[in-house]
Formats: sequence, structure tokens, C-alpha cells
Amino acid sequence: MDLTTPITYVKGVGPQRAGALEAKGLATAGDLLFYAPFRYEDRTNVKPLNDLAPGEMAAAMATVHSVATPKLSRRNLGIVEVVFTDGAGGRLVGKWFHAASFLTKILEPGVRVALYGKVEFDTYSRELSMLHPEYEVLRGDEDEGDESLHTGRIVPVYEAVGKLNTRLFRAVLKRLTDQLPSMPDALPETIRQRLGLPGLETAVRELHFPPAGTDLRLLNNFRSPAQSRMIFEEFFWLETGLSLKRRQAQTEHGIAFALTDRVREQVKQMLPFKPTAAQKKVLGEIARDMALPIPMSRLLQGDVGSGKTIVAAQAAVIAIENGYQAVLLAPTEILAAQHAVNLRRIFEPLAYRIVPLTGSMTKKEKELVKRSLASGYAQIAVGTHALLEGDVEFHKLGLAIIDEQHRFGVLQRKALQQKGVSPDVLVMTATPIPRTLALTIYGDLDVSTIDSLPPGRKPIQTFHKTHIEIELVYSFVLREVRQGRQAYIVYPAIEESETIAMKAAQKAYAELSTHVFPDLKVGLLHGKLPAEEKEATMAAFQRGEVQVLVSTTVIEVGVDVPNATVMVVENAERFGLAQIHQLRGRVGRGSEQSYCVLVTEKLNDTGRERIRTLVDSCDGFKIAEMDLRLRGPGEFLGTKQSGLPVFRIGNLIRDSEILVLARHEAQSFVANPPSPEALDDALRYVHDQWQRRYGLALIG
Repeated sequence: MDLTTPITYVKGVGPQRAGALEAKGLATAGDLLFYAPFRYEDRTNVKPLNDLAPGEMAAAMATVHSVATPKLSRRNLGIVEVVFTDGAGGRLVGKWFHAASFLTKILEPGVRVALYGKVEFDTYSRELSMLHPEYEVLRGDEDEGDESLHTGRIVPVYEAVGKLNTRLFRAVLKRLTDQLPSMPDALPETIRQRLGLPGLETAVRELHFPPAGTDLRLLNNFRSPAQSRMIFEEFFWLETGLSLKRRQAQTEHGIAFALTDRVREQVKQMLPFKPTAAQKKVLGEIARDMALPIPMSRLLQGDVGSGKTIVAAQAAVIAIENGYQAVLLAPTEILAAQHAVNLRRIFEPLAYRIVPLTGSMTKKEKELVKRSLASGYAQIAVGTHALLEGDVEFHKLGLAIIDEQHRFGVLQRKALQQKGVSPDVLVMTATPIPRTLALTIYGDLDVSTIDSLPPGRKPIQTFHKTHIEIELVYSFVLREVRQGRQAYIVYPAIEESETIAMKAAQKAYAELSTHVFPDLKVGLLHGKLPAEEKEATMAAFQRGEVQVLVSTTVIEVGVDVPNATVMVVENAERFGLAQIHQLRGRVGRGSEQSYCVLVTEKLNDTGRERIRTLVDSCDGFKIAEMDLRLRGPGEFLGTKQSGLPVFRIGNLIRDSEILVLARHEAQSFVANPPSPEALDDALRYVHDQWQRRYGLALIG
């Protein structure tokens, strides 16, 4: 047996269980060995029930004596009270709330269990009790090993997979770690020794079964020596791969754009206002990259309304005035149309020829656009995924701009690059993320940040209202509209379903246009509308003919209507913080004071904290930090194409300091390897493991 042995052949698994494990991504013995516990419990303190004392954390073995589901007054809290006994005459009461629907089917009289929790003295019943103790049913199943594996020690707790519970994982992994298959340690020995990290076999064994006396706090903070080694290794190989990609990119021959007086004059002529210091700084970084004879790969991130588009337009001027074409790829047709409108306005003094290309265009329209790009007549293309189709050719593509990069995959970025001969690439995102995370997600890109807003912008005032107060919200919208302003009312996509969101928006549109605002012109916008209707509705809103726009999140990015001063977000508890911040950025784009009203139904403690964050701050970076902390990077970025690597044990937020260390070590190793053989070994390992370990495509 080795790390590549199919999981079916691991003792205790078999074909039926293997199917559930493979669906979870656990296909080999190695995958199982790297399946880390998410928590550890100290069950060394196993006592008879009579020896338990109030206030201590303890483990006990007991049998279910009786089960009751008492009702308190008129409220049904789903209470379950279980009396446990043991052979020594001891007695303990376990209590769970909101558990009656499932717990009574598990804890039946006569069932033996292992309990773990804090012992309390119930002054009402005058008995010892545990509130919401952890429990495991002891079935005596041979597959689950003997009881010494589950009590009397620090035990790992695994996330269940289907019907495979934590006891089964313990038993299978105990057999595996007792007879570890061949595990070559790929981590460079020089790094391992310098950092004092344990060897791979030791780390894997202690990850699952920590030695007696291991500090439980370190384990549950993922800072034991074994856990630190495993986390560091994951980050190290990710960062090594990224460093190798960057080194490879720097050997490619690119376009050295000339920064001539003509370029500078054209940029000055097109600018409608004086750029901010932050915009000048990032444009300088971009211009320096474009002047080098290697392809630029740069991420431009900035808060909503910080002026990323005008910076990208200046980069396009550099390419066009050197005789090349530019392309801007956007994730939605609405955003692509908005970019086309903005760029036509920006480039009007320069008379550049701009063409759109989207999936909803007719075949004849697409053919005309494709011919104009292939001939070089069109200097700028703005579009959606339609730009990536195989028959789209450019005469001389020099600059590829990708907006909202987290909605595209790395392969799509590469497909756009291949439309030219090593064009420069500028990636933009209005989802601000901390620099550490940005350098990981976009590790093969240099990062530029616009960290200030244009002068004259008034901070958007944000308020929280409940559904009970909705009439007050509508009155406020009406007041603003009667003063000549416009408003958005946005409904969420539930579980990424645009169809459900569309139905909610349609129902609200009917109610608002008929009963709430009968004297106003109300428009409806959602992702299922034909492209012509979307464009017509947005154009009417931009002209001021539509006063209130009812919409789904299709207006999340790119929509620019300076006269809109109110954003009402319905069911705001269903949105991520970063998404609400994006929506809020659709207002406040003019000189008038703007407002965002967050309307919620039920809120838990986390929900209240999220809403309070938005009410208190308009800083996208602070909001993104909070969103990451509350939801984690996967939920935060929202799509599987985000380019976010998949980690077995590492956590980009919790382990950020280990990530920084791993990046430093990886970059030093690639720049100054201890030997050519060590670098060759690393190259082979990354090539073999990159896709499987991190779910990322290794280009080249």
C-alpha cells in the first residue's frame, strides 16, 4: 500500500463506503491520511458517574435509562432530557434544546454512549447534569475499533461523510497510521531543519492521534507541531508553484510599449478630471510594467467608485497609441454594456473605435464585430465570454483587461491572452481583499491598489430597518424621488438561484408599481430578461425616465447612474457583506447625499454583527476583512472559478502568519535553491501535485 492506493482497498472502507468518501474528494489512502480532524477532545478524564464533580470537563461511559421531551409553558423548545446510568449506580441527566426531532431516534433506552462535556449541578432537579454534551453511540461494531480508541485519550473529531461517523474515521485512520504506507517527505530538508518542523510520517501520525500530554488549546487552535508542519507544507508548495509561474512568465518575450509624448498628450486630452494621487500611483506602476519587454500581469484592486475604469482606459491609450488593440472582458452583459458606454464617453475626444461582443447579439452582428477586430479597424473590444470563442481573432492584441476577475477562472484568463502574442494583462476587481489573501489568490500577478476615493464624494449613509418598518422605507424613497432623485430596490438570489430572485423581484414589482408607487414610473430588471429589454430598462433608468428600479443583483457591479441616491436592499441578511457593499456602491456616484437602507427579517448574533459593520463603515477593505472572518474565503469569493486554492488543513485567515512565512521560504527557495537537483525535485513535485492538491490549473 502507498499514498496512491485507491481508498476502496483501505481496510475498514470497502466499495460502499468508498463511494461516499470519493464524493467528498477522498479517493486514495493519501487523501484519507491528510483528512484532518476539525476538533479535538480531551477524554483522558474518564470517570464513573458517581465521581463526577460540578464545574469539570469530563468524559463518561453510560447507558440510556430514560428519555423525556418536556414542554415548557406555551413554547416548544424541542427539549430532550436523557437520564444516563452506569453499572456503579451513578446517574447523570443530559439536556439538549431544539433536538427532539432527531435525538429521540438515536438515544433510546438501553443504548450505550460515551459522553463528554461540562458537569453542572441542576438546582431544580438536585442532580448532576450536562447541557448539550458531545455524545457517541457505542455499538461495539468491530469496524469502529475498541473503546480505548474513543475514550481515555485526546481524541480527534472528524466531519462526518454521509453515514461515516467520526468513530469510523478514527478506527480506519488508526489502522492506517499504525502501518503507514511509504511516505516520501518532499519538503526540502534544509527548510524543515531550519524551521524545526517534524518529519512527514511523525506529523501525519500526530495529526490524527496526538501524544499524551499535548496541549489541547494548541490542537484546537491548529498550532501543534504536527499541524503547523502540515499547514506550512500546503502553503509552501502553493507558493512554490506560484513563484515558478512568475519566474516562467518573466522569461517570456512581451511587448515593450513606448511611453511617448504623444501617449502623454492623448491621456491628458481624454481625462475628464484631474486624477487622484492613488490613481497616479497605480498608473505609474502599470506604465512601468507596459514599458518592459516581458508580459505585464497586474491586479488592480480598489473600492467601489475609486476610479479603476479610468486607470484601465489610460492603459488602453498606451497600447492603442503604439499600434495595438485592447480588449475588456466583463462577467455580465449589463456590466459589458455599461463599460462600453463609459469607454465611448471617455474616448470621445480621441475618436477610438469601440465594438461590443456579447452572447445575445445576432449572428450577423457578431460577424461584423469579428471582422472589424480581425482587420484591426476596431481598436477596443468590450464584451462577455463571447470574446473567448475560438473564431474571435484580433489583428494585433496588446492589452487584455479583465473586470471582476474572481468571476472568471485562470484558464479563461489564459484563453484571452492567447488571442494575441504575449499581450499585457490587467485584472481588475472591486472586491477589496487583504493583501495577504490577494497575493495568494492572484499569486502570479503584481498587485496595485487604489486606496482612496475621488474628492467630492460624500460618504453614503446606511440605515438598518426591519420588515415591520417597510412603510417608513417606502416613504423615504418617495420623498427622495419627489426631490428629483432615483432609487434601487434589490432582491437577493437565494442559493445562487436567479430564478427564485427573479420571481421575488417580479412579485415586488407588481406590488410596488400598482399599490405603493402608483404615480411613479417603476422598472424591473433581472437576469432572465432578454438582452434588449435589460438594455432598454437600464437606458430608461439612466435617462431618468424610470424613477424606481426593482432588480436582482444583476446591478451589483458596473451600473453608473449619478442621479440615483437610494439603495434599498431587501432581505439583506441573505447577502454577503462584500456583495452589499458592491450594491451600495451603485449610489453615491453624484454630488448629492446618498443613502442605503438594509431591510431584514430575522437576525442571529452573526447577522446583527454583519449589519452593524455595514452601518458603521463605508471602507470596503474593512468590510471585506469582516466578511472573510465571518464567512471564510470560499464563501466570500462566491464561485468555484474564483481561483481560490483548495486546502486540506490550511486556512487562509486563521493561518495567515504561516502563509507569510511559507511565501518567504518558497520565494527564497526558487530564487536560491540549495542545489539544481533540489529545484528539479520541487519542479517535478509541483507539476505532479498542483492540480490535484489545490484545484488550480498550472499553466505552462
